[in-house]
Amino acid sequence: MLTEKMSDNNQANVSTSEIQSYINEVGSLDDTDIDIVKAALSLASQNSPELKTERYYYHVQKMASATKARFDEIIAAGGSDDATSRLAALKHVLVEKNDYSGALDDYDDLQNANLVRVIERRKGMPIALSILYVQVGQMAGFDVTALSFPAHVICRLEHEGERLLFDPFSSCKIMEAPDLRHLLKSLVDEEAELSAEFYETAPKREMLVRLQNNIKLRQIEGEDYEGALKTVETLQLIDPQEYRLSLDAGVLNARVGRYNKAIEELEFYIDKEPNGAFRQEAAVFLQQIRQNLT
Repeated sequence: MLTEKMSDNNQANVSTSEIQSYINEVGSLDDTDIDIVKAALSLASQNSPELKTERYYYHVQKMASATKARFDEIIAAGGSDDATSRLAALKHVLVEKNDYSGALDDYDDLQNANLVRVIERRKGMPIALSILYVQVGQMAGFDVTALSFPAHVICRLEHEGERLLFDPFSSCKIMEAPDLRHLLKSLVDEEAELSAEFYETAPKREMLVRLQNNIKLRQIEGEDYEGALKTVETLQLIDPQEYRLSLDAGVLNARVGRYNKAIEELEFYIDKEPNGAFRQEAAVFLQQIRQNLT
C-alpha cells in the first residue's frame, strides 16, 4: 500500500497533469535538470490518463525524508558520518521498510520496467530500481549515481573520497571488483573484462533510454510491433539527438505497413550515419521497401 502524501515542508508541489506531460519536456532539458522519477512516472502513465501519478511521486519523496531521518538516527547513536552509514540508511528505508527487491521470478514481465507498477509491487528490473535509489538518495542529500555498467545497472554512493558500489537489484549488496567481474561475464560474455567506462556515471537521459529499451526489446520479442513503435517514438522524445532511433523507427514502421513513414525515417538515418557499412545495410532495406510500393 502506498505511503500517504507527505505533510511536511518538503512535500513536492506536483500534479498528475504535470507529471503525465513531463516526458514532452525532457528532450529539451539539460541532463542535470531532468527529474528522473517524474520522467519515469510520465512514461509509466502514457496509456493510463486516469492514473493519479502524484501519489507515487510523494511516495518517493517520503522515502527520501525517511532516509535522511534514519541517517540522523545512525549519527545520533554514534555511527560514523561516512558512505557506509548513508548506504545503511538507504537500505533501511527501501529494503527493510518498503521491501523493494529485484524481480527474480518474472524478470521479463513488462511491469518490472514500469515505475508505477514497480512501486505498487515493490519489485523491478535493475534499471527501474536504480532510478528509485538515485532519486531517493539524492533527495536525502546523498551523492548517489547510477553507473554505465552493461546489462545490469550498478549504483555508486560517495562521501569524502569513500566510494561504495552497490546492486539495487540485490538489496543493496556491496559490489567489489570480483563481484562485478563475475556479473559481467555471466551477463555479457565469458571473455568480457571490466573497463574504466563501466564506472562512469550514467546520465539521467541514458537511464531513461535504458528503461525504455528494456520495454522495446520485449515488445519486439513478443511481436508487438505497434507497441514497440510507440516505445521508439517515445525514445525520440527523450533523446531527440539520437539519430540511430530513426533506424528502429524505420524498421518498425515497415513492419506495421507504414511504408512512407519508414522511408522518411530510413532516409534520415542514412543521411546521419557515419559508418559506411551501416549506411549500406540501411540503404538495401530502404530499396526493398520502395520496391514493395511500386
